Amino acid sequence: MSTVGEVYREGRRALFDAGIDGPDFEAGCLFQKAFGLDRQERILRSAQAADPVKTEQLRGFLRERINGRPLQYILGEWPFCGRNLLVGEGVLIPREETELLVGTAAELLEDSSEPEILDLCSGTGAVALTLAARFPGAKVGAAEWLEPAFHYLNLNLERQGLSNIRAVRLDVLNPASAERFRDLDCIVSNPPYVRAEELPGLQPEVRREPREALDGGEDGLDFYRAIAKIWAPRLRPGGVLCVECGEDQARRVAALFADAGLSEIRFYKDFNNIDRVVSARKAR
Repeated sequence: MSTVGEVYREGRRALFDAGIDGPDFEAGCLFQKAFGLDRQERILRSAQAADPVKTEQLRGFLRERINGRPLQYILGEWPFCGRNLLVGEGVLIPREETELLVGTAAELLEDSSEPEILDLCSGTGAVALTLAARFPGAKVGAAEWLEPAFHYLNLNLERQGLSNIRAVRLDVLNPASAERFRDLDCIVSNPPYVRAEELPGLQPEVRREPREALDGGEDGLDFYRAIAKIWAPRLRPGGVLCVECGEDQARRVAALFADAGLSEIRFYKDFNNIDRVVSARKAR
């Protein structure tokens, strides 16, 4: 019978041989999912006999990962800004770079005690939940259209138990969706922004995420046009708009916002020195 340490090393080797980036990290995550042991416990018990049922479960997880299923979907949850969010097929996986979007919106709202915030294309609710926790007096709407994503959005809202946030089912591209909103203090969004022609070239695990949550149209800007034309008018005077965008898109997004009459347009760089977030303000 294999030991705990041998089973872990077997998994790490399988991921390495399959060309998975970060095989040590991913093997540790999958091992913890199967065995319920964190890194320290795994090391302490490395010489103990491994449970054969859990060993087979781990091997199943490894096969899924090697076949291209995202690690986050296998784990069933993923951290974002200090809270674990439920994830699975049909919802976009929260990314670390999106924490910049949250931080930027929070900074722009720092003088607001009870802001009304709308998160468009909310997905798991990562952005909306973080802002709702940051501003307990806020009223936060988390808007999502895709049915599987809306399911995870509701699960995460229920799991986090915040009373100042609600899920809203709506299509961002439909002008009628905006009619119920007015005088918003902040609109925040991480919309689909991948160019349609680039979708086939994405990493295999990224292609397992919902296409609708990635596809920004021919030039990647369809949702920004809608946000500028349909949603920016729903801001109160002085209200702020804050969006994440793709590499080389920030200036074009800014031009759309300027054409919509927004001002005080600013750019924020991510940890790769890419202009990742654009903010703008409605005239006071």
